[in-house]
Amino acid sequence: MWREFKAFLIKQNALALAIAVVIGAALNKLVTALVDDFIMPIVGAMSPGGEWQKATFAVGPVRFGIGDFLSALLNFLIIGFVAWRISKVFIRPEPAGRATTKVCPFCRMTVDLAASRCPHCTSELPDVPQLADTLAGAPVRR
Repeated sequence: MWREFKAFLIKQNALALAIAVVIGAALNKLVTALVDDFIMPIVGAMSPGGEWQKATFAVGPVRFGIGDFLSALLNFLIIGFVAWRISKVFIRPEPAGRATTKVCPFCRMTVDLAASRCPHCTSELPDVPQLADTLAGAPVRR
């Protein structure tokens, strides 16, 4: 039973998901501390007093907390921007490699670069001189 449970955790990526949740919670605390301790004091110094956060808009007997909403929106935008910038530092795009596929000009489906016929519509594909053979490892015809 223990082996089955262990295989389930590994096969279904449950362990990776659990690790991601723990790291995400720690990163949330880090970003929140960065925003609350470093960025919001600057925003607070630039904004006109802290009373705008308590502003309300009354329509008859109903009072809308517009200042609280704007404060939460500003906090969300700042935290989102900081999290985006942190992710840009750590997540680099993969370098683009050589193309291994091409598009069939007849049915517009993706096929292997070395293919001479489309597996979807069985059309004979125009030959790209020596490129397909070179990538497929076949000897170059002259």
